[in-house]
Amino acid sequence: MSAWRLRVKLRSATGLLVSTRPTQRHTSPYGPLTLCRSLSTGSHLRNEFFKDLEAQLAAFRKKAADALPGSSWSPLQINPNLPPERADIVIVGGGVLGWSIAYWLKQKEMVRGGVRVLVVEKDPTYSQASTVLSAGGIRQQFSLLENIHLSLASADFMRNINEHLGVLNEDPVDLQFNQSGYLFLASEEVAHIMEENYSTQRYAGAKVSLLSPTQLKQKFPWLNTDGVVLASYGLENEGWFDPWTLLNAFRRKAISMGVIQCCGEVTGLLPPSDTKTEKLNILTKKPRVQMPNSLEYQPVECAIVVNAAGAFSGKLTEMLGIGSGPKDSIAGIPLPVEPRKRYVYVVHCPDGPGLDSPFLIDYSGVYFRREGLGGNYIAGVSPEEAEEPDTSNLEVDYQFFEEKVWPCLAHRVPAFEKLKVTSAWAGFYDYNTFDQNGIIGIHPLINNMYLATGFSGHGLQHSPAVGRAVAELILDGNFKTIDLSNFSFRRILTQEPMLEINIV
Repeated sequence: MSAWRLRVKLRSATGLLVSTRPTQRHTSPYGPLTLCRSLSTGSHLRNEFFKDLEAQLAAFRKKAADALPGSSWSPLQINPNLPPERADIVIVGGGVLGWSIAYWLKQKEMVRGGVRVLVVEKDPTYSQASTVLSAGGIRQQFSLLENIHLSLASADFMRNINEHLGVLNEDPVDLQFNQSGYLFLASEEVAHIMEENYSTQRYAGAKVSLLSPTQLKQKFPWLNTDGVVLASYGLENEGWFDPWTLLNAFRRKAISMGVIQCCGEVTGLLPPSDTKTEKLNILTKKPRVQMPNSLEYQPVECAIVVNAAGAFSGKLTEMLGIGSGPKDSIAGIPLPVEPRKRYVYVVHCPDGPGLDSPFLIDYSGVYFRREGLGGNYIAGVSPEEAEEPDTSNLEVDYQFFEEKVWPCLAHRVPAFEKLKVTSAWAGFYDYNTFDQNGIIGIHPLINNMYLATGFSGHGLQHSPAVGRAVAELILDGNFKTIDLSNFSFRRILTQEPMLEINIV
């Protein structure tokens, strides 16, 4: 007999095992026979093989047990980003106003966790959000008492922001609040309106002063006062701040207090049985939240919906048939809020106004303010009604700057003749076509929908005070700090506009 080696291959779940063992060859009448003396994979590989086999069997047994009736196993994985099935209050719109309302609702709740609040925002990057695309100004120089009181309250909130929005073990909030004031210029045609507004502002408690052209030139020698008859200058609580920081501060604080945030778009509301008829008890109970880039959605059962969707808040009420009813009925009156595109241009001028430069509003409507240091500024103007740009995109028209903005800037500040445009962006106003003022309060036809929209460019600066007012209306049943009853939807029904003259 001669010894030789037989190569044996075993396939298992863990791979290919190879073993060799000596065998003996025998001779028989039928030819040579080979007998296997022994077969082994080695103790180490054998142990690994059986461990892996046992793990697979255990996983199989667990899955089989989970699949039995009464188990929670499902072949479909649950999306962790879905909103909850139930909430007390759903806020549609995660801009600064929506998060301010959420914060104040939690701040006012009597029992911690007593109010379950959900904020739904369709743009988690905020790349098209009106909040972060604004010029970031705050002023008391309005023509209506309500707006002046909102500005005073919001400015006080911002000055003490860490007392309100500070979060334990987190960095303090730095709004970069630059209180350089607003400077409004008036021509002879509108000087009397400025004087009337000044009286209203002083009566409300705003610190504002009137300047003659001579006083104006002494205080701001870089300014050309040609055509200016009177100027109004804010002495305190006016200037500009970082909108992104304010938004994040509200959001961070609200989440720390238990507010739930959800990235999605409300694409439907539970409609009444017949939206064409004028019923005075329409309720919306289940906003349908669509997940981004997905067919997946989640209806959220709730008691109250807050419409803080900004420029697109009108679409939310349209889902319940508002505006499509008979023209002589409440259901036939749409929410008069639509997007209006506004351009903001960033310019560089090394010889421009210095650190004393205020937020200047020319009587032509053109404005500018300093942006940081190093001769940078932002500027713009609202177009005429007939020249409103296309709102299907946020593209910037640089020719608009050349024709409408730069000539006025160069006339008012001669140093701006040498400016250069370095960048620009566009954003949406939630423009109230009725009277350019906010609409605050419950909709007369939708009994559980509260409106907070239509501020036409001053929603950001009023967000701290408006958020508190809406929370008071929801939880207390009426306004406690600032009476904003005149901003209700009723004025649209009765066709009594609350016109704000100082719209920038």
